[in-house]
Amino acid sequence: MKTNSTSIIAVIAAFLLGSFSLPAAAQKIGYEQLKAYEGLYEFSNHTTLKIAASPIDSTLYAIISQSRYKLKYKEKDVFLDNANSPVTFLRGKTGAISGYTSNEGTFKLISHDVHFPAQMWYPRAVPDPKNFVYNYIKPEQLNDGLGTANLDGSGLDPKLLATMMHKIVAGQYPNVHSVLIIKNKKLVFEEYFYEYTRDTLQEMRSASKSVVSALAGIAIHQGLIKSVHEKLSALLPEYHFANPSPLKEQITLKDLLDNQSSVNYDEAWDKSMGNENDMGFSNDWVKYTFDLPMLDTPGVKGRYNSGNPITVGYIIEKHAGMKMYDYAAKNLFGPLGITDFEWNFKPDRSNSDNFCQVRLTPRDMAKFGLLFFNNGLWQGKQVIPAEWVAESTAKQSVVQGVDYGYFWWLKYLDAGSVRYHSFAAQGNGGQKIYVFRELDMIVVTTGGNYNTQSPADELIKTYVLPAFNKQ
Repeated sequence: MKTNSTSIIAVIAAFLLGSFSLPAAAQKIGYEQLKAYEGLYEFSNHTTLKIAASPIDSTLYAIISQSRYKLKYKEKDVFLDNANSPVTFLRGKTGAISGYTSNEGTFKLISHDVHFPAQMWYPRAVPDPKNFVYNYIKPEQLNDGLGTANLDGSGLDPKLLATMMHKIVAGQYPNVHSVLIIKNKKLVFEEYFYEYTRDTLQEMRSASKSVVSALAGIAIHQGLIKSVHEKLSALLPEYHFANPSPLKEQITLKDLLDNQSSVNYDEAWDKSMGNENDMGFSNDWVKYTFDLPMLDTPGVKGRYNSGNPITVGYIIEKHAGMKMYDYAAKNLFGPLGITDFEWNFKPDRSNSDNFCQVRLTPRDMAKFGLLFFNNGLWQGKQVIPAEWVAESTAKQSVVQGVDYGYFWWLKYLDAGSVRYHSFAAQGNGGQKIYVFRELDMIVVTTGGNYNTQSPADELIKTYVLPAFNKQ
């Protein structure tokens, strides 16, 4: 679960998935030629992936679940992944594609008979995207506990939002899956693109961490865990981690929640011993993380360590005596009326293509943000203790130069000369839940810009926040 860099992709991309454009000098191949590689293929962990050719940019993509990644053409039947390692397609006696090889082995073609709908390549099915004219429609009122309203009285600028829509549909902001805005506790803006709808379960990637944080607060409130100051050694006495030291004995739950556990694991440091890729292929992600040697005293320096939220989730499972899916359904999602979600929390190599992430619909992501805006209160019920909401969204550390709470980013966005503060759940590809307390506003985006710069922040800074600059 990683933000703005690699999460699930760090595990997968090492051997197949690419996410960057072709260099100017690279060889190219036509769309019709690329279609020969399309199909359903075997993949790691007894799963499958799809290979599709895009008519938009004449590029080959590897598709796993909702995620698609570019493969860079090198020469006949040979493509490069994002590590510039070859992915070589194999041909049978008749000359037809029969599979591919990569650093991880050989995988067979299962079927060429795979349908790729046109809407997966185009933001909207309109005759002339460059001249698209947006007509605002109030979000539909559903029986999901989320109220809706018109833009009238929201303070948002309809012209700016229309411009944003025009640019997304015209392809200037590719791979945006959805944009939702809650203002004054009402959903006032809700738009989806490509094949995504309000019913699509969206990969949350590292935004899943903020859900883990919420469940940790609930578990403490229920007395399943004594406090954030409880030692890791007391929470997991069955583990006997390698590289023991007095410093490692000092690690607390709080040090995990604010990413200050101080083991030698930092996704932003290329000399770090620990990383998400190696953890993903280990048999026990908790053991992998805390077998690492210590760098310094816990609670001193924030480092982006994806093993920390995994370990917090495992601690919750152990002390609750139930799976994360069931604990979340009972104590968090259930009270919010969220029944359609996915969460395969299994921290070992069998989950390397999913990485323990949560899948929610964008509307349900918005409800989660609104719950935190309401200090943990939902329809008269205190789902999360207000004290935990305040503590987890207050500054506890600094990670990658950004203030950080308990698996929440404390971010600001500048709209012109005006700075707007928020706390945010973030995930690779453009999965965002921004909570702007001063504006009484939550903004949710989902997207597929994996391992590349997501346009989500730019959209919010350019088309949402400026409406409030003079108010």
